[in-house]
Amino acid sequence: MTVDHQAVSPATPQPASPAVLAGEHAAREILQALPVAIYTTDAAGRITFYNEAAAALWGCHPELGTSEFCGSWKLYWPDGTPLPHDQCPMALALKQGRANRGMEAVAERPDGTRVPFIPYPTPLFDAEGRLTGAVNMLVDISDRHRAEQQAQVAAEERAIGEQAEQRLAAIVESSEDAIVAKDLNGIITNWNRGAERLFGYTPAEAIGQPITILIPADRLDEEPEILARIRRGEHVEHFDTIRRRKDGSLIEISLTISPIRSRTGEIVGASKIARDITERQRARERQILLLREMSHRVKNLFALAGAVVTLSTRTARSPAELAEQVRNRLGTLARAHELTLPDLRSEQAVTPTTLDALARTIVSAFEEGTDGRITIAGPEVAVGGHAVTSLALLLHELATNAAKYGALTTAAGRIAIVWTVEDDVLSLSWAERDGPPADGAANGDGFGTWLVDGTIKGQLQGQIARRWDAEGLTILMTMPLDRLAG
Repeated sequence: MTVDHQAVSPATPQPASPAVLAGEHAAREILQALPVAIYTTDAAGRITFYNEAAAALWGCHPELGTSEFCGSWKLYWPDGTPLPHDQCPMALALKQGRANRGMEAVAERPDGTRVPFIPYPTPLFDAEGRLTGAVNMLVDISDRHRAEQQAQVAAEERAIGEQAEQRLAAIVESSEDAIVAKDLNGIITNWNRGAERLFGYTPAEAIGQPITILIPADRLDEEPEILARIRRGEHVEHFDTIRRRKDGSLIEISLTISPIRSRTGEIVGASKIARDITERQRARERQILLLREMSHRVKNLFALAGAVVTLSTRTARSPAELAEQVRNRLGTLARAHELTLPDLRSEQAVTPTTLDALARTIVSAFEEGTDGRITIAGPEVAVGGHAVTSLALLLHELATNAAKYGALTTAAGRIAIVWTVEDDVLSLSWAERDGPPADGAANGDGFGTWLVDGTIKGQLQGQIARRWDAEGLTILMTMPLDRLAG
């Protein structure tokens, strides 16, 4: 509905003079020109004037002399609670006869949009002090609200970002892996506890130093290639390499490298994650060793089967007796073979034993009845734990070599296994006599020799010596007695 936007003055007993009317008209023109919303009411709160800025804020043109207190479609408090027009700041100013300051409200336009504003209602009095109306100025604070909301959103996003950074920093700091950051010149900028544990440098010692303090001299060519790939934005998938600790020792690691980008997407450095793979490499070496040992044992089994048949044919008087001897010897050999394997559940020998019982179990498969071709002698020595496996493996290998190449290949061949104990040291002798001519080949293939030597020197912390002479092969072994406890 179109209304007259000019002033509607209350009835007066006498007509205003032309000068007064001209002044009022000039004042209204000035108020219309102002960019801030301004309106007036009479003493009862009926709107008597408003400028276009007020109409724009309200989103409508209220009817003069009819609309009360405020020309907005609806009013709300800042928290969204509805605000009746007769309780708005303008109404309070008229009822209380004093200006209201510091209040905020929200005007809802007919199209549903809402405008937050600050009102400045001020009562008007005549010369006798009677309330004649009020004037109100409405300051649109939408921009301030948007700025506050944006600031709040920014603060929340910043808080979320800081929390994420803190969580990430905590993850990095508590990681078991070494996590290192460097700039594009290869200078270390970040260093977590995992890096300190792995490489030995504290953050104070490492940060600011070139990453090359960790790289052995023979691998310095890796770094320029890594930096070149990082500058191209490439992710360097994990690869195995070697790095140097603070104490100079070398360590095998698996290394993964990724570019670090700034907020604008510019590559500013690289992050490295290094993982100690020493145990993995040792496990791989153990696996290779076990495979070699398995291959060695499989070959030995075929050779031993032939040796058992040969040994048995010398004394068997019938095919049935030959079959019985072969069967018994192979069964004994199987029981002896079990002693060379640890308990797969505990990685220990199943039960402790003595050196005498262990030796007799191992060589029983190679004896021919009670002819005494294998002699075993020595004081009682207890053997337990891993030492059972180690000694069983050692004696089994020596007996196998004797059956394949040494004294047990001839009918007259003899073996003497003798040991003594002195000053907590076990001295063990393996002597072969009346066999084929002794030479370096009598000890079997290279892996067998390595296996025997590794058992004595590595697992039992002992020494071994071989002597080939006209009488036959003699092997002398010494080891600390406490190593036999497992």
